Amino acid sequence: MLVVAGIAIGIVVGVLAAVVTIAMLEKSRLGELRRRRTLLITEAEREAEAIRREAQIENRERELALRAEIEDEVRNRRTEITRTEERIATLELDLDRKLTELSRREQGVNDRELASKELHEELKHVKEQEQHVLEKLAGMTQPEARAHLLDRSEELVRHELARRVRQLDEEARAEAKRRARNLVADALQRVAASHAAETTVSMVELPSDDMKGRIIGREGRNIRALEHLTGVDFIIDDTPQAVVLSSFDGIRREIAKLTLQKLIEDGRIHPARIEETYYQSKSELDDLIQQAGEQAVFEANCGDFHPEIVKILGRLRFRTSYGQNVLKHTLEVVHLAGVMATELDAGIKTVKRAALLHDVGKAMTHEVEGSHALISASLARRYNETQGVVHAIEAHHYEVQPQTVEAVLLISADAISAARPGARGESLEHYIKRLSALEQLAEAHSGVERVYALQAGREIRVIVKPNEVDDDEAALLSHEIAREIEDNLEYPGQVKVTVIRESRAIDVAR
Repeated sequence: MLVVAGIAIGIVVGVLAAVVTIAMLEKSRLGELRRRRTLLITEAEREAEAIRREAQIENRERELALRAEIEDEVRNRRTEITRTEERIATLELDLDRKLTELSRREQGVNDRELASKELHEELKHVKEQEQHVLEKLAGMTQPEARAHLLDRSEELVRHELARRVRQLDEEARAEAKRRARNLVADALQRVAASHAAETTVSMVELPSDDMKGRIIGREGRNIRALEHLTGVDFIIDDTPQAVVLSSFDGIRREIAKLTLQKLIEDGRIHPARIEETYYQSKSELDDLIQQAGEQAVFEANCGDFHPEIVKILGRLRFRTSYGQNVLKHTLEVVHLAGVMATELDAGIKTVKRAALLHDVGKAMTHEVEGSHALISASLARRYNETQGVVHAIEAHHYEVQPQTVEAVLLISADAISAARPGARGESLEHYIKRLSALEQLAEAHSGVERVYALQAGREIRVIVKPNEVDDDEAALLSHEIAREIEDNLEYPGQVKVTVIRESRAIDVAR
């Protein structure tokens, strides 16, 4: 036990000695570190003081340099300001001199203006005295004299103009009517043509209503194939034992009609057979178009034409204009123009060829831009027609002004064919609007009591108030109404304007 106690005491004493030794060593090292810190702080303060002094010296030098630069800049600015002040002083002297001169001129202008005003007042006074003397001598004031003179002049000129108009109109109208009546009457008598309105639908008769189901097909495949190939609407349920074909394209409608008729005759109706029959019908119609063109050329009897022109002419058989078949209209125009050209000793062949080709542009598709007259003229020029033929074609709707007798004859023949009673269809609404427009145009004139549109708008009878409109004014009124109809309305042929006053009629035909 003693030994163990002694060992423990020895260990404790050793540990205490070690701790004391370590503490002494740490204290000695801490003191050394403090001395080194103090030394470093002192050296840093000395270096900072040196740097501060150097910075103060540099700042002082920079300040001196900047001050010198500022002084130089101020000196230059002062010099420039002095020069500017000298220039301003010079300009002020010039302005003073100019203001003095302007003041003198202004005074001179004021003096002249004052003198002018005085002279004007004197002239006005003299003029008023002269006017007073004239009014006293004439017995009326200046406005009354001016109004009287204008009324008198207007009345004299109006009556003189009316007399001249009536005289010239009667002379020209008598001669023109005589020649035109003979010419047109002879042409119309020698050209007899029938007219039938063509619509946008065709009808195919069916042997029975059972055929409708076969045409429609299973789930509508047959009718879809027909409409897809032909581009025509097939209307089946509206008409018993018939199918209505609707399309604005007459050629497509005719192909569809031939196709359906062949399918009904054959009895086999399915998509493959429909396609085969369609192309067969299309080929047959092409042959029919060629034959129609050749027949038209033969009937026109005005020479040979290019095969393409003949084919285009044949397509006109399936085109209509206001319900009038274009090919029949074309042949009628050819005959009318030929008859009139014979009577006037004009170029018969030229006018007939132009008449035959004047509407071929209507057979072209919408992809060709321009009016049908210009398209027709372009086709005629392309296929080597003469300049006279081309000019007559492009002038028949006044796309260009007519310059030849043949062009005027073509215009007349085209208008006569279109204006025949029953030649062209017209809706009731459009017909009523046209008559109303004619009556309203005539009623707008002063002195008109009643207006009646007769003969489908080809004659207007205007009844005027006799106490407001005399014979001369009635003649002028008829011309004014006719001129306004020409300028503002569209109409075929002529419109006869008759002005009635006290059982006397004065008419002008337009």
